[in-house]
Amino acid sequence: MTRARLDGLCLLLLGSSVLLLLSIALHNAVPAGTTDFKSSYFSARGLIQHCDPYSESEVLRIYRAEGGASLNTATARQIQIATRYVYPPTAFSLTVPFALLPWGPAYMLWMTLTVGSLVFASFLAWNLGANYAPILSGALIGFLLANSQVLIILGNPSGIAISLCVVAVWCFLRERFVPAGILCLAVSLAIKPQDAGLVWLYFLLAGGVYRRRALQTLLAAVAISLPGVLWVWHVAPHWMRELHSNVSAFAAHGGLNDPGFAATGGRSLDMLISLQTAISGFRDDPRIYNPVSYLICGSLLLVWVFATLRSRSSPARAWLAIAAIAPLSMLPVHHHLYDAKLLLLTVPACAMLWAGGGLIGRLALLVNTAGFVLTGDLSWSIYFGLTDKLYLSRAGMSGQILTAVQVFTVPLILLVMSIFYLWVYLRRTSWPKLNEVESGKLVAAPSPVHTQRIAPTPKRPHRVP
Repeated sequence: MTRARLDGLCLLLLGSSVLLLLSIALHNAVPAGTTDFKSSYFSARGLIQHCDPYSESEVLRIYRAEGGASLNTATARQIQIATRYVYPPTAFSLTVPFALLPWGPAYMLWMTLTVGSLVFASFLAWNLGANYAPILSGALIGFLLANSQVLIILGNPSGIAISLCVVAVWCFLRERFVPAGILCLAVSLAIKPQDAGLVWLYFLLAGGVYRRRALQTLLAAVAISLPGVLWVWHVAPHWMRELHSNVSAFAAHGGLNDPGFAATGGRSLDMLISLQTAISGFRDDPRIYNPVSYLICGSLLLVWVFATLRSRSSPARAWLAIAAIAPLSMLPVHHHLYDAKLLLLTVPACAMLWAGGGLIGRLALLVNTAGFVLTGDLSWSIYFGLTDKLYLSRAGMSGQILTAVQVFTVPLILLVMSIFYLWVYLRRTSWPKLNEVESGKLVAAPSPVHTQRIAPTPKRPHRVP
């Protein structure tokens, strides 16, 4: 291991330590947390007891019977989150095994799996970028880990789903432990298809061995999810209508998942980051901000699909394609700030472009740094701490400006990241350094700044007979 790789690994371990220590401290300070895991746990407990997991009243009954002291300290909002299940029945393939355990052991096992899988996935993402810029990769990923406390506090399934998606990408691109990668991506799709779906779509469109991996993943996802879907259909024949009702209740005007500019539910560390939240600042009407969001994201997606179908698949091109689609995945439908940890998948492309040098490399560093800072938990904690001390009226001009800063910042930086990496992905054939990366002429150097070129073989002199 070179000195640069060792330094990058130390930065990664530093971020992991900050994540663990702050998560423990904040968990003790917020005893009524873990609301997202409670929703998954008690809904699965209801399914095991042949109750309707999508019925708020039935899940609330189980919560009251088994929730214990946590019910007494929970607010009305937290109880609503814990009893209105909004995930597809495919997610029960992961949550039912935890629901077989009592709350205490299930919670500890879930937290261990969330933290462990996130750190492990971060190490694999660093491994992908360390071939080009180990210190830069370690700094970016360490910073992201140090800003991931909300995932641990809430116990949201996104932590596991995103981590498994990153592990699968590493397995497919490295061509190692492929069966494990297929299983990881299948489980990720079953838990949160809105996080891993477009990553899976890349492998399907890339053709060749990648398409075979995508089809194998689809079969594995069906095999994993089908028992849970049939079970739910037997217990709750009207689950689709109830699921739609639960989702609509959270997305109603003024609800927790309302992307409207005047909503209060998402103005916190678990705020919404979809593009609708930014567009609602101009017109707070779902008949306006939904079509506009779909039009913008759909156009970018069509360009990305066309480029993927026409390009020759290779690891370097795959990193650019995935870096473009990772931030775009969070824009068309509702995602929260903790879902932005999917930006782990942009680190290998950023490191590769930085190693290539030039203006594109500097822009990649600038875009990624801005994206990681503006989606960080600690960054927004500092922002909320400073603005709360101002005691500004939400209805006043100053309060509106502060709200606009929060509403516009994250969706716009995600849009900028997606457009930037899509632009580089489209012009890949005209960028000589990327061609050198793909042909093996550009290799990692001890420093994250310099590159090393393989000297050409000298030509033999021509002999005159």
